[in-house]
Amino acid sequence: MIALDTNLLARLLLQDDKAQHERVKALLATQQLFTAPITVFLELVWVLEANDCTHDDIHRGLMLLVGLPNFKPMQANALRGALAHYLQGMDFANALHLALSSSDQAFMTFDKAFVRKAGKLAVVPEVMAV
Repeated sequence: MIALDTNLLARLLLQDDKAQHERVKALLATQQLFTAPITVFLELVWVLEANDCTHDDIHRGLMLLVGLPNFKPMQANALRGALAHYLQGMDFANALHLALSSSDQAFMTFDKAFVRKAGKLAVVPEVMAV
């Protein structure tokens, strides 16, 4: 399996460099198996947001990636969970923190806005203010 960096996935989704976009498309069209660390997705969402992509567009693009038969992202279930909360308006980093903490009793933070958003979404684990 080969791990892919953020810049490859960004070129694929943004299509802002035609030559690199085509190279990544050709790469993913092979029979080779690919993966990416969860940190690549955290950075990728930041890059896509910085390029004015909407939450819907980002969610759609990342779900297409996750759905590729030869692309197996690390911690795929946590990624899917984070994307679901992100689509509901939660900051992706916070959504990812929660998804990776799903087996914990609670997630404590000083971020009151995060606590309010998580409360509205009834996320697991419960987000609590310190």
